[in-house]
Amino acid sequence: MRPLEFGWYLPSNGDTLSYAEGTDVVPAGTPMFDRVVAAAEAAGFEYMLVPVAVPCWEAWVTTAFMAGRSASIRMLVAARPGYVNPVMLAKMVTTFDQLTGGRIAVNLIAGQSEAENAADGIRYGKEDRYALMAEEVAIMKALWTARRPLDWDGAFHTLRGARVIPPPFQQPHPRFYLGGGSAQAWAISARHADVHLFWGDRPETVAGQIAEIRALARDHGREERLGFGMRLQIICRETEAEAWEAADRLVRGVGEARSAAVRANVANSVANQRVQALLAETGGLIAPNLWAGLARVRQGAGVAVVGDPAQCAAVLQRFIDVGCHSFCLSGYLHDEEAERFGRLVRPILAEQNAGRMVA
Repeated sequence: MRPLEFGWYLPSNGDTLSYAEGTDVVPAGTPMFDRVVAAAEAAGFEYMLVPVAVPCWEAWVTTAFMAGRSASIRMLVAARPGYVNPVMLAKMVTTFDQLTGGRIAVNLIAGQSEAENAADGIRYGKEDRYALMAEEVAIMKALWTARRPLDWDGAFHTLRGARVIPPPFQQPHPRFYLGGGSAQAWAISARHADVHLFWGDRPETVAGQIAEIRALARDHGREERLGFGMRLQIICRETEAEAWEAADRLVRGVGEARSAAVRANVANSVANQRVQALLAETGGLIAPNLWAGLARVRQGAGVAVVGDPAQCAAVLQRFIDVGCHSFCLSGYLHDEEAERFGRLVRPILAEQNAGRMVA
């Protein structure tokens, strides 16, 4: 069995306890970033997801800055197709990899919002972005493992004598993570990813999807290489009542206009469509202590584990039992929730999964 690993999230657009009050009640910047990263390291998290979206601070600069201000946590930073030339991106990754002694992983995302891609000047539609992503990942892997300068004739890129210095610190290269619910996302994970991250869903649904993606990976000889994980929110308190009060506070007072805007912004994202469907079907509670209510107020990871420490651990254990080994978590406020997870939930999981915890 794979070791279990846990990642946390850096809210680089600001932090909050109430979406009605605004997402930047606690403003983005060095003081808040320091608190979140320090709390995550102290709680035993192995990696830190740094987001990419219009409201967020630039991910690569933020990632490099925080890597220099932290001690051990690995940065999981996004690579979006079409934003950076793949030769330059490969060099950025290996430079980061060498300077930090292996504290980087790459999060592959095609972009949830067509409007955001257009605003950023990306002219490719969704299917082309996935095709471009596959080619750029293949180029980076080839550059990182080549013993001589690389020539490449692809659908999107043509290279002559390309090479990357320095080589990767991690061998054969840093790991790739990918989250997505579409057939294109699954196909790229099967071929290239080390970890496919699901957004929140029922454990039995995730189990079926693991089997499907693993079958795709088998066609590339990667059935054993590809691992699986969950991208979830967590709202843990000493009692279940306190946890549900904190969950309700996050969405209380948010009107339908905001919810409609969230739905419209991610209308072409299969993973977001699934979370919105779960919310519509259930009103929020999709399984015991598993709540899709955050999808009303935010795109992306809109499903939360809500409960007391034993309940939160039980939900995560159900995902472990169906084949997940990596958990990319976040919660509000992010420094305080990281501390609670490390103190209240992680010890339960460590006891239940002896020998599988990375840290």
